[in-house]
Amino acid sequence: MLILCAALAGFALDLLFGDPAWLPHPVVLMGRYISWFEHAVRPRFPKTPEGERRGGALLAVSLPLLTFAVAFGACLLARRVHPYAEAALQTFWCAQALASRGLAAESKRVCAALRARDLSAARTAVARIVGRDVERLDAEGVAKAAVETVAENFSDGVAAPLLYMMLGGAPLALVYKSINTMDSMVGYKSDNYLWFGRAAAKLDDAANCLPSRIAALFWIAAAGLTGHDAKRAFQIWRRDARAHASPNAGQTESACAGALGVRLGGEAWYFGERFEKATLGDALRPCEPEDILRANHMMYCAGMLLLLVCAGIRFLIVRML
Repeated sequence: MLILCAALAGFALDLLFGDPAWLPHPVVLMGRYISWFEHAVRPRFPKTPEGERRGGALLAVSLPLLTFAVAFGACLLARRVHPYAEAALQTFWCAQALASRGLAAESKRVCAALRARDLSAARTAVARIVGRDVERLDAEGVAKAAVETVAENFSDGVAAPLLYMMLGGAPLALVYKSINTMDSMVGYKSDNYLWFGRAAAKLDDAANCLPSRIAALFWIAAAGLTGHDAKRAFQIWRRDARAHASPNAGQTESACAGALGVRLGGEAWYFGERFEKATLGDALRPCEPEDILRANHMMYCAGMLLLLVCAGIRFLIVRML
């Protein structure tokens, strides 16, 4: 029952406060470990594809194991102090594993800048939440990038952490965050990370395989509950989800595109190189700033639905055991 209560309270804390900048965050420590590993351990492996793969595999194994050991050990120590101490620690980490309020806040800044017709400010704001080059984006491109990010990050910033914390509490949720952080830092197909980041990218694909598809189904349900086209969201999801280069990112992005009646994806620039991404959805109308807010509404609704379903299932399982 402790895990259930910590997940519920953590979800509520994230909705209310997000991630205050003054609080220490586990992801920052994970990022520092990855940077240290790159500078201190990676050079010890041969600069060959095989050597780079082995170094990347060691990173992909060591960080999740270290994360679980530290988090689980801290929870055990807190339990020895008092059961409420463990509950508080798990709640705190569950809240930090979720990102719904932070994602909504950052994307709303993009919307506000677009409404003010300040393209430069909008590009600066969207650059905080996307990994692509933003200098070439027009107003519609900025809006599309923000909508894509809200949809994609619902899966790996809300749905997946929530599912993992319902299974194994804060320690398992933080293990997932460590995998996701590795992918965001080294899981690129660039010259520097093509081989070294392969294990991290594959591990992230595996960790998100089921959660991303569950997230898409809940997004479709949320589309209907928030006044959008759930039927079209389902149709576009079935048609376009697998067109995305990522086996998981296209799940919620395609559902969102269908719900809004816009086309996402297409041309994107990364590190100065042009990439032609698959298009998701039909361009029934141009993507506009208000679509960012609409995506946020669906994200919040889908998150609440998923929380209620997961909480109900875990409660029944606990009662039966």
